[in-house]
This record gives sequence, C-alpha cells and structure tokens, in this order.
Amino acid sequence: MPGLLLGDVFPDFEAETTVGRIKLHEYLGNSWGILFSHPRDYTPVCTTELGRAARLRSEFTKRNVKIIGLSIDSVEDHQGWTKDILAYNCEESSCVSLPFPIIADSKRDLAVALGMLDPDEKDKNGMPLTARCVFVISPDKKLKLSILYPATTGRNFDEILRVVDSLQLTADRQVTTPADWQPGDCVMVPPALSDKEAASMFPAGIYTKELPSGKKYLRYTPQPNHNANH
Repeated sequence: MPGLLLGDVFPDFEAETTVGRIKLHEYLGNSWGILFSHPRDYTPVCTTELGRAARLRSEFTKRNVKIIGLSIDSVEDHQGWTKDILAYNCEESSCVSLPFPIIADSKRDLAVALGMLDPDEKDKNGMPLTARCVFVISPDKKLKLSILYPATTGRNFDEILRVVDSLQLTADRQVTTPADWQPGDCVMVPPALSDKEAASMFPAGIYTKELPSGKKYLRYTPQPNHNANH
C-alpha cells in the first residue's frame, strides 16, 4: 500500500470513527470520496482546516463527494475536539455537528500503510505524526489524485474543490484542463485526438494556438457540459 499509484483500487479498510465502525468502500457508496489526514487533534492548523471543510459541506455535496478525516488520536479526543472546531466555525456557518466522520488511528496502522507519516513532525514521545494527505477516490474506488502536505502547511480547500471539478469533468469528457483552470474556462483537446475527431466531438469549435515550432498541439475548446450535479 505505500506504493499506491493513481488508478489503483483504494484499499477497503475497516476503522473506528466518530460515527462508529465503518468500511471505507461501503461508506463511500457510489459517491466520490476524499480521505484527508491531519497531524493531531487540538492543534491550531488542523482546527482551521476541519472548520473550513465543514463550511464547504454544501459544495462537496453538490459534487457528490463524501469526506472522511483521519488522525492518530482516539475517538474520544476527536469528539471533544469537534466542539472546538465548531466553535471556530460557528461565526460563518450554522453547522451544529461535524458533517463528516474522523477515523481514529491510534496505533498508526493506516497512517503507515497509506504512507501518511511526516518524519519531521513528532509527538512528545518522539513518534512521527500524520502529514496532511489528500486522497481523491472515484466512485469505482480508484485513486484519482494524491497530494501530500507537511504538517506545518495548511491545505487550500478551494484548490481541492477545483481539482475535484477537473477530475469529474475529465472523467466524463475527453478533455484536459490547463494550468490555473477554473470551472467555465476553456479546456484543452488531448493530443491523442485527431483534428477530425476533435471537430466532431466539440461542435462549439476549436482554437489552435500558433507556436514557433509550428506544432499544433495547444488546442482549446469551450468547456462542455458534464454529468456532475452542479
């Protein structure tokens, strides 16, 4: 599992969480999923992150995404810390409970198996803490995106939403998204499609950027509709 690659089926583990014992694949059902880890409960950066994730509940729901968190603390610690997360969160949301479960991985079994440990950040006993991982899992339970942040750097959840939009669009349509793409921007035609194939697939038209090499590989087209729920 430490060598988990994009396109691999994500392991179907069973774990204790703040909503009871779950099996990951059963919990996700036919939804997209995001598993994200945090180093420790009752720490400042993690509290801002989980508060932000809670505030974005409706945005994840629109995209048919289920979230689940993980750290090396106990269920009891998670439940107590949730009160702090909601207190941080309450000024900007009416959320009265955390809208996603948190996995208790006190023995670090999952953190080790999934390559989540940050060797530079240790607890009082000298044991490494979990880093800030983001795993995006498609409805067919395959790993579609993996991002690993160190414990010292908080995540940008707007970027996580953006990459989910890109993953869902490109899974539904034969397009790619360029650097800094945002929903509604033009997308790119993959090199594998011939001009003739692309013209029939994208009736809105294709714009080709002229380049010094003369190679016509930068081909843009308006974003097509896709089957996401937003």
